[in-house]
Amino acid sequence: MFITLEGIEGSGKSTQVRRLAERIPNSLATKEPGGTPTADRIRAILLDTASTIDPVAEVFLFAASRRQHVTEVIRPALEAGRVVLCDRFADATLAYQGFGRLLDLDRLRWLNDWATGSLYPDLTLIFDLPEEVGLSRARSRNSAAPVDEGRFETEDLRFFRRVREGYLALAVAEPHRYAVVDASGTPDDVFEKTLDVLRRRLPQVLA
Repeated sequence: MFITLEGIEGSGKSTQVRRLAERIPNSLATKEPGGTPTADRIRAILLDTASTIDPVAEVFLFAASRRQHVTEVIRPALEAGRVVLCDRFADATLAYQGFGRLLDLDRLRWLNDWATGSLYPDLTLIFDLPEEVGLSRARSRNSAAPVDEGRFETEDLRFFRRVREGYLALAVAEPHRYAVVDASGTPDDVFEKTLDVLRRRLPQVLA
């Protein structure tokens, strides 16, 4: 099974990935951008506040990182029968570069399809909360982090409002693949909501 976790900055999905990995047998937790040595080097460019990147070049960097990640980590784990839990995947490109940066969604879908070899998650959990709350959390977190990965947090609230609305629009369009989780509570509250979704949608992974 392939499960991805999505949401705006500060939505708490990274915490939930770690907790799910402890709860789900035979699972592998990974993340994007990153997940392999090459993809991690691309991540450093993409998230560094000193980087000035054209929006289209940004898309290609994400696609290159994703290709390495799928080829080296995700597909081998799935073929070995593991449950893969990924902190962001192709939907992040639609939300951030499509709805956020206003790039053409059809082109982004084509590029995602090519980069992933038409790999789609069995379930995508979207952790939703008001953009001002998420951005405040993310900026507070990054100010204490040893490595500066806050390039996206320099965007304004309008950008994150578009990203959030984009995620919700994706969920409405494909309710069979997406589930929206209210991320405004405590980590424990959100984890219980997440488990409730999995019990309903993919009960076999918790067995």
